[in-house]
Amino acid sequence: MLDKKEFQQRLQKIEGLVRAIESAADPNVRASAVELMQSLMELHGAGIERMMEVVFDAGAAGDEIIDRLADDDLVASLLLLYGLHPLDVETRVKQALDKVRPYLRSHGGNVELLGIADGEARLQLVGSCNGCASSAMTLKLAIEEAIYEAAPDVTALEVEGVVAQPAPPGLVQLEKAPGRNGSAVGDGNGWEDVSGLAAMASGAVRAIEVSGRPVLFCRLGETFYAYGDNCPECGQTMRAALLEATALVCPSCGQRYDVMRAGRGLDKPGLHLDPFPLLVERGQAKIALPAFQH
Repeated sequence: MLDKKEFQQRLQKIEGLVRAIESAADPNVRASAVELMQSLMELHGAGIERMMEVVFDAGAAGDEIIDRLADDDLVASLLLLYGLHPLDVETRVKQALDKVRPYLRSHGGNVELLGIADGEARLQLVGSCNGCASSAMTLKLAIEEAIYEAAPDVTALEVEGVVAQPAPPGLVQLEKAPGRNGSAVGDGNGWEDVSGLAAMASGAVRAIEVSGRPVLFCRLGETFYAYGDNCPECGQTMRAALLEATALVCPSCGQRYDVMRAGRGLDKPGLHLDPFPLLVERGQAKIALPAFQH
């Protein structure tokens, strides 16, 4: 059965074929091919719309089925493609924000939706994320990915409370990238699945390589955290680090970093570990690894 990742790959392939057709030398062949694609899209769209109407006419049972269809990643992608998703864009954006809130709250922050107008969503980062040096990465690798996945009809994000180094604090606007391939929009490499975290005990620290990059995972209660494994003070690996209460202690130089506050230095506030967005959905953990470092 086709999963969501394969669906995105198929869309990518279709986009490439469309570009090839549009660049064909023969204008008659080009026009005929484009008309064929448009006709097929209209036919499929009309058929799917009619199926949704039949289900809707079934009453309460139909409403339940529609909710289940909207909750299925693959079907939801198809409904979005044809503009038939039963939830409006604001509802889908709010659901996307609910999805990333556990990560933001794990670092003492949160996000608020200020409004959506003409396809542009305005957000406000609050709490310790507001003005934090890691806010820009949090935005690009967690919030942006979740919103564009749930609501591809959002054309831009405007976020207050973001510090992007070396730029001064202010308003950061991110335009939606023209292509979508299932990975994070912007500089990120997308989300990677991580196995074995559920077996970690509370207070444990574990180093796991994800896509060839060493990542330090910590667990406090039911909350997981992910950081780069290098100490910003001495530059040494922290694979043998210990967790003392909420402080991650470097085994080489003894510097302490607050796990619950985006890895901020407890002894030297100017230092901080590199935090990575970590989400747990339906028992499966996944992490977003940026293509850049702070």
